[in-house]
Amino acid sequence: MVFLIGGGAIAGIIIGILVLVLLIFIVGGYNGLVQLRNKVRNSWSQIDVQLKRRFDMIPNLVETVKGYASHEKSIFEEFAEARKMHAQSAKTGDVAQAAEAEKGLSGALSRLMVVQEQYPELKANENFKELMANLKETEDKIAFSRQFYNDNVMKLNNKIEMFPSNIIAGMFNFKAATFFEVEEASQRESVKVSF
Repeated sequence: MVFLIGGGAIAGIIIGILVLVLLIFIVGGYNGLVQLRNKVRNSWSQIDVQLKRRFDMIPNLVETVKGYASHEKSIFEEFAEARKMHAQSAKTGDVAQAAEAEKGLSGALSRLMVVQEQYPELKANENFKELMANLKETEDKIAFSRQFYNDNVMKLNNKIEMFPSNIIAGMFNFKAATFFEVEEASQRESVKVSF
């Protein structure tokens, strides 16, 4: 049995196949962009968890140091300001504001390290040692999380900018994510924790 298909039917089938392929391309591209955007959001939340952990350690560290260096009030004020900025950035998800809070905290921690060197009995304090060890561990986790976040941002931003996925990104209003960067050269150094 032979079926004869007319020219119009073949054209309809070809158009149907092309529409189906285009639809699959759009759905796949959209889903890929959503997946990358969610990875960026998830990796940012991991950074935020570590930043919060670190900021939660700061009051204990400050109280320990206050007993030895109560005249270093400006350091404690810097910690408070950085913590406030972090809380605001956590509410809004503002990466730039979080980076600014990082900058303030890193400066205060650097100054705290100088104070610690001036007070040998502080360096010998077991509570201080434990807090500093936890802080160093958290700093390492933050550095790893920051790298993971920035890698995911790069993947998402590449997908948004590269052809043909940029067409889908434009159609569905995907926006490039912001890298979590430090601005000053001094911020590119890790916090030095020494005992």
